[in-house]
Amino acid sequence: MRHSLGPLFRRATVGVLSLAAVWAASSSPTAAPAAPPAPESGSIGFAERYRALQHGGIARAANSSITCRTDERPSCADVRDGRQGVNGDFDMFYIDVDRDPNTYNASRGEVRLPTGSRVTYARLYWGGNLRVGEQKPPEDNGRVLIAEPGGEYKELIADTVVGHRVTDAADAFQASADVTQLVRESGPGLYTVAQVNVAMGKSPAGAWGGWTLVVVYENPSEPLRHLALWDGFVSLSDPAPEVRLRELGFAADAWGRAGLVAYDGDRGTTGDSLTVTTGESGSASVLGNAANPQDDVLNSTISEPGDDAARVPAYANTLGYDSDVFDLGRSLQHAGDQVTFRLRSQRDAAWAGVLFAAVDARR
Repeated sequence: MRHSLGPLFRRATVGVLSLAAVWAASSSPTAAPAAPPAPESGSIGFAERYRALQHGGIARAANSSITCRTDERPSCADVRDGRQGVNGDFDMFYIDVDRDPNTYNASRGEVRLPTGSRVTYARLYWGGNLRVGEQKPPEDNGRVLIAEPGGEYKELIADTVVGHRVTDAADAFQASADVTQLVRESGPGLYTVAQVNVAMGKSPAGAWGGWTLVVVYENPSEPLRHLALWDGFVSLSDPAPEVRLRELGFAADAWGRAGLVAYDGDRGTTGDSLTVTTGESGSASVLGNAANPQDDVLNSTISEPGDDAARVPAYANTLGYDSDVFDLGRSLQHAGDQVTFRLRSQRDAAWAGVLFAAVDARR
């Protein structure tokens, strides 16, 4: 089944976030001119998107956009609850939690911010596989709908090059856009993201897709921290993505966290790792936690230290979508001024899209 999302966007949209990330609400879906699609590239090297030294931290909301069908296989319910299972084993169908008949997928995730916080930067990332049982057209890769807590959908257009790579098994993409103004004005709560361009059905590669909202905030009651965000679109069959945060100045045993967004990781397929190295030639520490084994970090989870932020739905196995936050813990036990993150995978069809880090600054 091949169809365009254009009519759906025209009917469902009540506002527009422009390429400059300035949105204007509108009572008429046709009041705002259509923005041109963003250019695409088969591979985008990781580069620093944002960096700040300020009192505060990084929050993240995320969810998947597609899951298995319980009516097709009863075991789907157990997999959603966290049991072993991969997307290629199931006939996959859209998650659609809203009551809007004009959207075919929608899910929610919570932005949690400490009291007294001010948003200094926010960016939404979304991506998926366009070729499963159906083939979706790539023209809609750079378009998505977003609704702030208690708000209405607004059309969001990618404001940077869209990663889009076709392989023998998949047709993968990631897009993103600056939503600082929207999140700054709307504050914490459940955000809804709809119309992620992902295909449903069944194939050996499987359907996958989802979204992550990264929010950098300033808060005078929190420690001074180095806050950094990188993004790209890199196949993990290529050399391992590597990002370096330089000129840090962090003390021994500094507090730190790092986040990762990746696509098409299968639970139980080992050989995936995220490592952290301090200094120019320090020893590497492998990140992991109860939700993410050190040798299977791309295991279809949306997780973070402590209590996870709310999601609707909150499936434990997200079947091909990873958005995880890790404590750096003992990785920063020695003082330094540089941290290097490396992501490795033995899988041919997996992609890395986002890395972010928050590290306490040396006083």
